[in-house]
Amino acid sequence: MTTPTTLTIRTFADRAEAMAHAVLRAGEAPRFTAFDDTIGCPMEQLLGALEWTRVVGILPDDDLLHAGRLTSDTAAAVVERKTAEGRRYIFLGPRLDTPQALPEDGEVLLDEPGVLAIGFAERAIALAHFLRITMGAGAIFAQLGRRAPELRHLRRWLPPIVQELDGSRRMIAGWFAASAGGVLFLGDEGTDAAWRYIEVGIDS
Repeated sequence: MTTPTTLTIRTFADRAEAMAHAVLRAGEAPRFTAFDDTIGCPMEQLLGALEWTRVVGILPDDDLLHAGRLTSDTAAAVVERKTAEGRRYIFLGPRLDTPQALPEDGEVLLDEPGVLAIGFAERAIALAHFLRITMGAGAIFAQLGRRAPELRHLRRWLPPIVQELDGSRRMIAGWFAASAGGVLFLGDEGTDAAWRYIEVGIDS
């Protein structure tokens, strides 16, 4: 895990102020937001999943994360990957025996018990398939930026960010660059400072 040399933590009671701060801090860095910012993305399994997918080679560091959803039972993602034929958008998720699980406009890259990988030429089609499978609840999407975050930067900055959490929180928005990363979290309803922004990085 990278040891950051800078740490910034801010809490907010107002949603609009919290979101505005996160967007301003992101600048032009690749970022993502939750499909539903009243639900967010659960954090309990995320760090373990990022490390496991790196070790086994399913999601290399060079992949760009366009969408992701992780629960205690299942996981799904859309990544952008460079190949010899050009860029491909790859859906990885559970193997489901349903008609929508194998779209005609996708190429099956991996079909194993519990795991299915489908390659698409277009981002929109890959994300549409992701939404058909997951319904979007608890998911994050790369948007409001010029490109999606690299997995290497998520793996670099998420662990030190999560270490600074003050309890159980859900991820609402985040940005990740080579030198820093920041995440906005939502806590339980009824708390005085429901929104918490944590940013870590290395002095330039």
